[in-house]
Amino acid sequence: MNRPMMHVVDPSTGEADPAAIQRAFDAQLSTSLAWRTSTAAERITRLKKLREAMLARREDFYQAFQADYHKPASEVEGTEFMPVLDEVRHAIGDLRKWMRPKRVWPTMTTGGTSAWIEAQPRGRCLIVAPWNFPLNLCFGPLVSALAAGNTVILKPSEMTPRVSAVMVSIIRELFREDEVAVFEGSLPTSNVLLSLPFDHIFFTGSPAVGKVVMAAAAKHLTSVTLELGGKSPVIIDETADLKTAAETLMWGKLANCGQTCVAPDHIYVHESVKDAFVAECQRVIGERYGRTADEQKASPHFARVVNQRHTQRIAGLLDDARARGARILQGGEVDIGTAFIAPTLLDNIPLDATIMSEEIFGPVLPIIAWRDLDAVVREINAQPKPLALYIWSHNKDRTRRIMAQTSSGGVGINHCVLHYAHGNLPFGGVNNSGIGSAHGIYGFKAFSHERAVLKSGPVMVAKLFFPPYTGFKPKLIRTVVDMLKLPKLF
Repeated sequence: MNRPMMHVVDPSTGEADPAAIQRAFDAQLSTSLAWRTSTAAERITRLKKLREAMLARREDFYQAFQADYHKPASEVEGTEFMPVLDEVRHAIGDLRKWMRPKRVWPTMTTGGTSAWIEAQPRGRCLIVAPWNFPLNLCFGPLVSALAAGNTVILKPSEMTPRVSAVMVSIIRELFREDEVAVFEGSLPTSNVLLSLPFDHIFFTGSPAVGKVVMAAAAKHLTSVTLELGGKSPVIIDETADLKTAAETLMWGKLANCGQTCVAPDHIYVHESVKDAFVAECQRVIGERYGRTADEQKASPHFARVVNQRHTQRIAGLLDDARARGARILQGGEVDIGTAFIAPTLLDNIPLDATIMSEEIFGPVLPIIAWRDLDAVVREINAQPKPLALYIWSHNKDRTRRIMAQTSSGGVGINHCVLHYAHGNLPFGGVNNSGIGSAHGIYGFKAFSHERAVLKSGPVMVAKLFFPPYTGFKPKLIRTVVDMLKLPKLF
């Protein structure tokens, strides 16, 4: 069923009409109230519709991703379709269990009552999606929001306009604007949306913009989930399987042209195996993308940087590092006009180089030799907490030590990036790299209020604590307080 095109974009500015945004937001109030009592079957029906519409537009997405940033069709399948469809499958299979009220035991001080926790939809939600995985990071949270029974306004990225156009078409085909609405635009559109008193905001993007979103949400005391990023480090010790490490890390780093929030940002490798590791990385790059810049440019397997502005930013990081003495081990070629940066390995990077403090978000990888693990841990802890930390080692004690002495959103041991795709794990950052978690039940909870419910039994024990505090009551209250020193039995 075709829906009316209600969401007008001003052709002179490319921004959504503020009046249309307000109209959709107001219209979603009554629907969000009605959807509080929506059944699992009703929510599952919405998810199935979304899944079928995505699959029906598969070829359109291939063409859109190719046009926006030369993304290979197999990467569209593996990094865009696969995570969203896994979210749908997970939600359909487990939604009834997630929605079921959870009974809890009474505590020592709440005897005579029964209690449970019920998941209640938050209400009207805003999802602001980034450009690096425009389908995955827009429709993935949408799946969680719909599973939890919410209405949604989506704001896709203006930097991938062709992919956004396909998503807009799908949403307007499937949903009324009082259910799910979508608005295109850039900063002015985002500012209008952030000025509204949503019940929850789910934002994926940079820490800098995340602070802006959190400040805007604070004005309305709106809850937030912030999926941010940061400089995710890798530690490789002398016991690691270097061949597997290189093959895996080059996949994690160079998929999507390095524009991945959990991509390895820089590698600390033990000095005794550094040369061997670099040689393995060079082998992998040559086999997968070509041995020269021209071959890599012509490769159908290597995406592009999203636009020329971001290409210039990454090229600036590379130029700054080289000017400070960094050495290029592999790659280094840049073509601003085609948004191409060759897969690049850097060595001898001084700590004051900008590339060591700014998230790279591109196909450039600093490789740093280490001898003293404590010094590596100190360097990691001196930076904001990253979204991911990757450890390549067969020394279990050393692995446990690194994990105990560092903090990150997630950890990969002899692997990288894949923890993002594990639907039974919470995906999220810590402090600078994010607030809250997503995926599976954690995404459902992000878009739900866990409502505490307590019901009195036939005998209200609490009356024994009501004033006036005469007779035996003072002694009873003091005795109960003293009993709280006893161990908890269940």
